[in-house]
Amino acid sequence: MAKVTIKSEREIDLMRESCRIVAEVLALIGAQIRSGVLTRELDQVAEEYIRAKGAVPAFKGYGHDKHNLFPSTLCISVEDEVVHGIPDGRKLEEGQVVSIDVGGRKENYFGDGARTFVVGRTSHEKARLLKVTEESLHKGIEMAKAGNHLHDISSAVQKCVEGAGFSVVRDLVGHGIGKQLHEEPAIPNFGTAGTGIVLKEGMTLAVEPMVNAGTFKVEVDQDGWTVRTADGKPSAHFEHTIVVREGGPEILTR
Repeated sequence: MAKVTIKSEREIDLMRESCRIVAEVLALIGAQIRSGVLTRELDQVAEEYIRAKGAVPAFKGYGHDKHNLFPSTLCISVEDEVVHGIPDGRKLEEGQVVSIDVGGRKENYFGDGARTFVVGRTSHEKARLLKVTEESLHKGIEMAKAGNHLHDISSAVQKCVEGAGFSVVRDLVGHGIGKQLHEEPAIPNFGTAGTGIVLKEGMTLAVEPMVNAGTFKVEVDQDGWTVRTADGKPSAHFEHTIVVREGGPEILTR
């Protein structure tokens, strides 16, 4: 297994700056989500803001297939899209749920965060999906303290989600983060408490429950990026970059 890196306080300070920019982008975009706005317009606002802060969009140009690198600053995933939706000429519509995922790199260190928003007013069930997903994120984060096991995070997320009658996506995971956008360890959103590596002070993690209203099964669109629910039901996604501490985790993207 690849090594999990422990960050120095100086490195954490550099990450804190990237994460602050990520949090600001999510607040900025959240305030602009309304019926009729184009997803491409939101992406442009985000890219301009990140670059104005002396940072670089982390997702733009990312990928393992050099013929199909991710083309945008934001992942904008609407309704049954789970993650990695590509901004385009689509207009948002009243009642939709919209997940915004953003990463930034400054001084060679990354921050990563996501939130799911509602366009105007939505159904009770979609609102409940968002509430439970965000709650599961915080239940997972609470377990990210030194001495606990990695899957204590996973188990806490799973219990919260499945207890509410929803499902956690199993094909996608959270991850370590730092000098790379994706580092070890992989952090599944399901698992058995007391298993996995022991968490240590200074580990930096991106915890990100992806929660579906129906089945946990997902499919990838022909664009090679957009992941959507297999049954067409809506999905929600919340993410924070955190530091493992002795007394309890520190959220960098708050």
